Amino acid sequence: MAHPAHLVACGFGSGLSPRAPGTVGTLFGWLSFALLRPYMSDFELLGFIVVCFVGGVLAVHKTGIDLGVVDHGSIVWDEIVPFWLVLLFCPNHWLWQTTAFCLFRFFDISKPQPARYFDEQVKNGFGVMTDDLVAAGYTVLVLAILRFVLA
Repeated sequence: MAHPAHLVACGFGSGLSPRAPGTVGTLFGWLSFALLRPYMSDFELLGFIVVCFVGGVLAVHKTGIDLGVVDHGSIVWDEIVPFWLVLLFCPNHWLWQTTAFCLFRFFDISKPQPARYFDEQVKNGFGVMTDDLVAAGYTVLVLAILRFVLA
């Protein structure tokens, strides 16, 4: 935590978990979203997420360089910000959000294309952030299909 970028990239300490830092980071994202949500409209929250994504590209890149590993396990901002986007499009109910959490973790870990491309080929902050953005996109798509089927 020698630099403010490290604090952000490591999810304000959530990425320092000795076990499953990506999952802990995503849980931090879920909790922080619940705290932020009442204070912002959908449009304001979307703008906030965009700013956090762009800032995250820079913070993650700086932290990866300083740690000597582009996508170090303690870097979890890439889980947090895309999961906020998922929650923005997710019904505000614990069952839907739990499903979203499980789907996001599945897609983040399995890295279906083009997430795998960004993970393996784009070795910088943009690649680290974007592979999770793709996982968020798959999550939102599956949630939309579930809502359609169950409606």
